[in-house]
Amino acid sequence: MTFRPGVDEVAVAQQVWGVEEVDAVTEVAASGRWAAGVKTAEFERAFASWWGIRECILVNSGSSANLLALSALTSPALGERRLKPGDEVITAACGFPTTVNPIVQNGLVPVFIDCELETYNADLEVLERALSPRTRAVVLAHTLGNPYDVARVRRFCDEHGLWLIEDCCDAVGATWNGSPVGTLGDLATVSFYPAHHLSMGEGGAVLTKSPLLRKIVESFRDWGRDCWCAPGCDDTCGKRMGWQLGSLPAGYDHKYTYAHRGYNLKATEFQAAIGLEQLKRLDGFIEKRRRNFSTLHIALAQSIPWSMVPRFYGGMSPFGMPLRVLPNAPMTRDDLCRYLWSKKIATRLLFAGNITRHPAYQDVEYRVVGELRNSDEVMRSVFWLGCHPALGAEELQYVAEMLAACSSVAA
Repeated sequence: MTFRPGVDEVAVAQQVWGVEEVDAVTEVAASGRWAAGVKTAEFERAFASWWGIRECILVNSGSSANLLALSALTSPALGERRLKPGDEVITAACGFPTTVNPIVQNGLVPVFIDCELETYNADLEVLERALSPRTRAVVLAHTLGNPYDVARVRRFCDEHGLWLIEDCCDAVGATWNGSPVGTLGDLATVSFYPAHHLSMGEGGAVLTKSPLLRKIVESFRDWGRDCWCAPGCDDTCGKRMGWQLGSLPAGYDHKYTYAHRGYNLKATEFQAAIGLEQLKRLDGFIEKRRRNFSTLHIALAQSIPWSMVPRFYGGMSPFGMPLRVLPNAPMTRDDLCRYLWSKKIATRLLFAGNITRHPAYQDVEYRVVGELRNSDEVMRSVFWLGCHPALGAEELQYVAEMLAACSSVAA
């Protein structure tokens, strides 16, 4: 279909799918097995293999993945390394709320560090300043698919005995020094929401190299039960009625023995079936995102002198194109976004900006390192545009032209 400038919306995100996904859903519907099962296990194996990591646990959203990854670190099974209420977790003030919320929800204390204005990733220069005797973990996202120096963060965590969770929800396919992001953390999280690199409509995953952490994450995902049988399976351990745990009577059914205060955050066979088809397209999706990002980056750097395009790394797997509106711009960020909306060009803010400014966190215990000036600047002056694989050359050219025209429009 030919793009009609000013008529058709240039979306910030759009999932790409075909008849294969429809057929996969139809097959699951006809099977009558809709809860997590064979397709789920198949997707977990395939996605772990694509990522080059040992374990993948499919869940119902990226936000649930973050909740499960952080909750897993509170498990008594981790002994002295488990996180306990009052422990501190270093994270970024500029980001998405469900990267932070699991810290609070588990009775832990977020320690907020500022971001860089060139990449919008966490400012790693202040990690040492953020450290205290109560620090037990680091949780950081790769912002908009632009990777931070995760090797440096890994070294910091190893030196101080800290857990590392990589939030890769926006960064599937990104690399740092040739290694996929998500492979240096103790746990990593991914989202399959429609805006993301691979879409199931809803969905997410937790990744890890550790069989123990996989077992704990699965327990929290599956009601908190101690049993590790796959859904629909029984007696995998060979002694279902032979356990004695807690103060339960000997022989209490292991399938109904609970080791954690868990949830039900499983995905469905429909989502897994869609994911298997999307996985076949994923490399192409990532390559198209990189091309679209490069096209926009070149065009905007050359023609929009009153904005700042990001510094990015060659291993990025772009989720969106961020722009910072500079003080000498002909209009504010909000005015510019309204102008773009009038031209049918969708925009989004860089998530929460400074998350400590939001109503939800006014009564939360947290610690701040520095003054979070850059996070405040993001809150005031940064937005992002789409670079998803459904965009063609005509849409990208139209976006660049409308932005270049802003100076004359404002005058």
